[in-house]
Amino acid sequence: MKVLYFDCPMGISGDMCMAALIDMGVDFKMVLKELRKLKADRIDVAINKEARHSITGTTFRVRIKESHHHRTFKDIKRLISASKLNKDVKELSVSIFKEIAIAEGKVHGIPPEEVHFHEVGAMDSIIDIVGASIAIRSLKADKIISSPIPLGSGWADTMHGRIPIPAPATVEILKGAPIVSTNIPFELTTPTGAAIIKTVADGFGPLPDMVIEKTGYGAGKKDFRESANILRVMLGTAKDARANKEPAGLLVMETNIDDMSPQTAGYLMERLFEAGALDVFFTPVQMKKSRPGVLLTVLTGEDMKEGLLDIIFEESTSIGVRTYPVERECLERRVVRAKTPYGVVRVKVSLRKGKVVNSQPEYEDCRDLARKKKVPLKKIIETAKAASGD
Repeated sequence: MKVLYFDCPMGISGDMCMAALIDMGVDFKMVLKELRKLKADRIDVAINKEARHSITGTTFRVRIKESHHHRTFKDIKRLISASKLNKDVKELSVSIFKEIAIAEGKVHGIPPEEVHFHEVGAMDSIIDIVGASIAIRSLKADKIISSPIPLGSGWADTMHGRIPIPAPATVEILKGAPIVSTNIPFELTTPTGAAIIKTVADGFGPLPDMVIEKTGYGAGKKDFRESANILRVMLGTAKDARANKEPAGLLVMETNIDDMSPQTAGYLMERLFEAGALDVFFTPVQMKKSRPGVLLTVLTGEDMKEGLLDIIFEESTSIGVRTYPVERECLERRVVRAKTPYGVVRVKVSLRKGKVVNSQPEYEDCRDLARKKKVPLKKIIETAKAASGD
């Protein structure tokens, strides 16, 4: 399984993310060619090598002639949707901007669609986000993991005036994600960087067991005396398909709820998975006075407990959560690309002691081929399983 790991000892920003990915080997000319599919003035980007505490990395600087432009989230979606970028890049780019819009909307007390972007709405930030989406999608990683995120401290001057660091929007975006405190008086993680990593990361934690194949360093704009201002990315192959080391201690968190709507329950599940929960499910239960309800069960590592508790109490009507330690055994999993007469299908293969015990074709791949080739879905699935050797 291919794993992309973001090591963020000094936080993350849009330009550092782009710089690190290019330093690792993502084709800069390809990224620039794709970026120019946006309907904007000529895009010019400067790529240079700079050292931070004797570590040489790449810098990514956008040079574009554009007056300061306030855009709404709706404007930005229209700009991206009107381009000729690939569908998956458009979807990822819009998802990243949506994270910022929701956070800014909460901070300013307005609906996300009405948020007016200022610094983030500038074309250079749009290029950072869309460029990162292009680069990350080109790597075709099976799993993306990030280290905990340091935020910085102090004050920053913005279009809204003088605000504390971390910026309120950054804090909102990173709810549920592990952060690291630091006394460095600078904005180490920007809203753009926070939104990128929150959207693309499948989880947060230490470097997983993997064979490292490529590395890249993105140098930040400021050269700190205290530490090397760099973002490091690593691409490699995980020793097992979990791609991340099983947490040292696993917990089950559960609560009985009888006054929560199905829509709220679905959103709660999404939030918990986004925050790094290993598993989330609901079970119908009979509660006091014969009221029907649901049992929410969450499987997580001990280090994620507090963040997930915050989400449960914020997003549900629960007033108490039970926790207890558990153990689990997982099969080794791999993703193989099965060639069928209808096209290529990714297949998840599960193994125990080196022996294949199960395989399951990716539903989305099979669905797309079934529609494209006008073949029954079950036939695509059966063909893919046979082609994978199961």
